[in-house]
Amino acid sequence: MPAVRFIPPLFNGLRAKGFFTTKAAGIDRNAVAKIAGVRTADVYMPVQQHTDKVLCIDFDLDPKIADGVITKRQGILIGVQVADCVPILLYDKKKQVTGAVHAGWRGTSGGILKIALMTMMEKFCSSAPDILIAIGPSIKSCCYEVGHEVAAAVEKTSGGTDYSARKGEKYFIDLPSANKHQAFSLGIPPENIWLSGECTSCRPEKYSSYRFEKGAAGRQGGFIGIV
Repeated sequence: MPAVRFIPPLFNGLRAKGFFTTKAAGIDRNAVAKIAGVRTADVYMPVQQHTDKVLCIDFDLDPKIADGVITKRQGILIGVQVADCVPILLYDKKKQVTGAVHAGWRGTSGGILKIALMTMMEKFCSSAPDILIAIGPSIKSCCYEVGHEVAAAVEKTSGGTDYSARKGEKYFIDLPSANKHQAFSLGIPPENIWLSGECTSCRPEKYSSYRFEKGAAGRQGGFIGIV
């Protein structure tokens, strides 16, 4: 099966190359490197453990525990792997800084996107109006039932409630929209944010879904770099 790539429209015409894979390419480094036109050795993914840790990398490409990566280095591709969680790509079009974030409910409730954005602002002097954000395919509220404590934790960090719903005793939450709220809270303009309309659990023929496949899922990813 050929590698499949999906490039968010807000990256068109810019120096950064950002894309989300489907299950066809998954996170196979050779396939991902071929899509981006880089060496396999120049594809970097952190060791993800559902943390709120954001790693800044330069020349050391040894895998480290983190769920977010920020870099100003050119010629490499950074990425995260997901199977229902939210893959988020960041790009400061003026400072030429890129970022990739993995946001499950733990990362979202821990504010990992906020941490990544604040890292860009504090370490690289990025300004909110210059940052573009692409939020990739992930599980949505139609399929994501959670416990009350999860919904409450995400709402506490993200603010707003229009991404959560209660049906009887069941709670449902839309993690992509919760992360969008976090971006808004740091001044990212709405027009700078692209959000995929696809739910990974609704499209198991296209995407790996941990919930749909009951834990036996593969992975797809979100990747970005100035290459």
